[in-house]
Amino acid sequence: MKEKISIYNSLSRKKETLKPIVKDYIGMYVCGPTVYGDPHLGHARPAITFDVVYRYLKWCGYKVRYVRNITDAGHLENDAEEGEDKITKKARLEQLEPMEVAHLYTLSYHRAMKLLNCQSPSIEPRATGHIIEQIEMIKKIMKNDFAYEKNGSVYLDVNKYNQHYPYGILSGRNIEDTLTGTRELDRQSEKNSPVDFAIWKKASKEHIMKWASPWGEGFPGWHMECSAMSEKYLGKTFDIHGGGMDLVFPHHEAEIAQSNACNKCMPVNYWMHNNMITIDGKKMGKSLGNFINLEEFFTGDHKKLNKAYSPMTIRFFILQAHYRSTLDFGNDALQAAEKGCAKLMEAITTLNQLHPVAESSFNVAEIKQECLDAINDDFNTPILLANLFEGVKIINSIKDGKATINNTDLEKLKKIYQDFAIDILGLNVMEENNDDLTDDVMGIILLLRKNAKENKDFNTADLIRDELDKKGIQIKDTREGSSWGIKK
Repeated sequence: MKEKISIYNSLSRKKETLKPIVKDYIGMYVCGPTVYGDPHLGHARPAITFDVVYRYLKWCGYKVRYVRNITDAGHLENDAEEGEDKITKKARLEQLEPMEVAHLYTLSYHRAMKLLNCQSPSIEPRATGHIIEQIEMIKKIMKNDFAYEKNGSVYLDVNKYNQHYPYGILSGRNIEDTLTGTRELDRQSEKNSPVDFAIWKKASKEHIMKWASPWGEGFPGWHMECSAMSEKYLGKTFDIHGGGMDLVFPHHEAEIAQSNACNKCMPVNYWMHNNMITIDGKKMGKSLGNFINLEEFFTGDHKKLNKAYSPMTIRFFILQAHYRSTLDFGNDALQAAEKGCAKLMEAITTLNQLHPVAESSFNVAEIKQECLDAINDDFNTPILLANLFEGVKIINSIKDGKATINNTDLEKLKKIYQDFAIDILGLNVMEENNDDLTDDVMGIILLLRKNAKENKDFNTADLIRDELDKKGIQIKDTREGSSWGIKK
């Protein structure tokens, strides 16, 4: 029996019970990066958010097809109708080929995701690899009389679309609101209405990334890629579409319109949106110039950083807030996350060293149920972490001899932390407790110290302890033996 998972659906603006289109199968599409620069903290949040969703759905026994795209063409500066492609602009500034830029920063993104322990999606399609599919979708939209061609560009007719399907159903905007916020741009006059948006753009002679089409040389609109690729790999209607809250309008609203106009059905059952990471109260992003690259977090090489932070600290920092709430950057918050993550990882290490007795003095089943209740309630990771930390108190009580646990419950407790902390939240024990080599070396040192004590060579045993203490490594002696940890 599958878990009853509640998801806040941005479309209905309420929590709904997840009911897959096909039993035991989930199709999930998440908007990936536009690869024209190094990944920053703003990229980490949706990646980690939907990595947890992906991990948990698989843990529940679903077969999940997780599709996350790479935007390597068609995304214009400032999300405008006119102007220069973001990747082309970067290529011009760095005197590189556009696809060289796309490849370089795709690799950079993948490296960062691996360090953050985000699992690779099932499929990672690129916009440039699906030009044919996008052209075919545009042709269908035109055949259904929801789009028109002007001077080599093709526009979706929003007013005509709105006569058949409600435009603004996701964002809550109406056409009048959209019209009020529309800027006067080049070629605006060629549209039937200022609210119409391009699904194919005519390319200028100078434009490098362009392709042949029935309407002449050009390139697809930014919104078109996600509609075409999600349909190709997940079908005309699929279960979950995720992305940042900043994509609700115009990107996701446009996706709905394009898919409806093409297939005459809603493309997605559950829309999920993570909130933004802010810095000094403003959204963090490349376009605003206030972002911190993930590599800078890992090295500490940024004026706003007091020190370097590990990838697991960054992951823990993001998981401490619910994905739908804003998360404000700050060194104090990051250092608190660092301590919290280390405490949890240390407890897991301690858990694996505990020795069972005949009776348990607490109920392990309650801990598991509380963890399940949290993750089933719209993937509430901060409540899940709070429940895991309640368990940490019990683990430490057992270690100190103030609580007891039998062998059956010990194995259950180990599985709880393996399942929820490691497998679902994706936290990496080894990173926070150093690597295998360090553990092996420290094991040898502790053995030497043990031998010294057994030989009543207490001076050597104390010397080892004192010298390690000077280096920030604390030795703890208990009835079960000695252990080590980094001093806080």
